[in-house]
Amino acid sequence: MLIYNVTVNVDDTIHNDWIVWIKEHIPRVLATGKFKEAKLTKVLIEEEMGGQTYSIQYRAHSRESLEAYYKDDADRLRAEGLSKFAGKSLAFRTELEIIDEYTVDFK
Repeated sequence: MLIYNVTVNVDDTIHNDWIVWIKEHIPRVLATGKFKEAKLTKVLIEEEMGGQTYSIQYRAHSRESLEAYYKDDADRLRAEGLSKFAGKSLAFRTELEIIDEYTVDFK
């Protein structure tokens, strides 16, 4: 299983607008059918460059579905954010392979 991780540093001047937008954007990415879930998290470190940093983790159904996302959807969906927040946000993307998962069930 793969996680497609998008880490974004957001300038404080657009932070509130970006939060509203990303909460609309994530469901659009999920609507492609290439991912089974997503998590929006805040990175709890103070960046030298300022702003606030977030990580959006999309769990892909498979390598093939992630590749299909890149081919069919990524450019269009990325363009939405670029057009709205150009020069005020910086994103980088990574792929993470889940090796094993553990849970604790407290009763």
